[in-house]
Amino acid sequence: MTSTATSAAVEVSEVRRRYGGADGFEAVRGVSFDVRRGELFALLGTNGAGKTSTMELVAGFSRPHAGEVRVLGHDPHRERPAVRPRLGIMLQEGGFPPDLTVAETAAMWAGTLSNPRPAAEALELVDLSNRAGVRVRQLSGGERRRLDLALAVLGRPAVLLLDEPTTGLDPESRRNAWRMIRNLLADGVTVLLTTHYLQEAQELADRLAIMHEGVVVAAGTPTEIVAGHPARISFRLPFDLSPDALPQLPGARPQEDAAEPGRPLTIRTDALQDTLTELLTWARRHEIELAGLEARPASLEEAFLAVADHDNPLGVRA
Repeated sequence: MTSTATSAAVEVSEVRRRYGGADGFEAVRGVSFDVRRGELFALLGTNGAGKTSTMELVAGFSRPHAGEVRVLGHDPHRERPAVRPRLGIMLQEGGFPPDLTVAETAAMWAGTLSNPRPAAEALELVDLSNRAGVRVRQLSGGERRRLDLALAVLGRPAVLLLDEPTTGLDPESRRNAWRMIRNLLADGVTVLLTTHYLQEAQELADRLAIMHEGVVVAAGTPTEIVAGHPARISFRLPFDLSPDALPQLPGARPQEDAAEPGRPLTIRTDALQDTLTELLTWARRHEIELAGLEARPASLEEAFLAVADHDNPLGVRA
């Protein structure tokens, strides 16, 4: 890794984690990345890719079988007393006592922290003030996730670990969570996030890594990750016109499948503006309507699907 202790809040170097002894399953196989101070780093991956196992190593819940983890310059497992007061953690399941109210749960958690923000303030941040008197077991799944998030930020963390923080949230609550996370970043908090919502990663992440089968297969900014994937232009030609009638389009990749007459046709291109300009000029010249015309730049979703669909995906390495 190229980061230094002054620029990186989290450093993960060639870590490995195995379950079931020496001959057991190796969930994390030589993963390396760093999270710079004040940035949001997203860890993405297919199911079983090793994201949560890696997150647990950063949290200090267990020790890697090989490699090294440093959080704010300390080993989070061996030097837990130095790390824990400055670390906020939101797991996939909070496991709070179901008979306590929301306010009681926040107060209980605040009692374990050295410098908590007011519990009412934390609940306000996640829009749970009006549910303060409700017992945890009566909360919806989305409300429980919001409570998890409130408790993760209760201790004014310098580093915040968020494992699937918006799972189960409705779109409005998800947007509110994004707004809160952006405000924390603006205050200098460092965030390591795992998520299955690719839009979430694209909206929030300064940098990200994509994991597959326990290794990092791509890392960089969202723009860098997406750069190697083509844009798409979709439309329907008139029934009496074959795709063979299309002109040579600059930047267009060879068609994998010819569309049937009247069915949507998708052109993949590495030069969206040039391809689209030539296509529209041709259509206007020949008075052809391109029904349902839609042009989309390459997306993080396409980069992610390349991981899921291929055994040796993506060439950008950390």
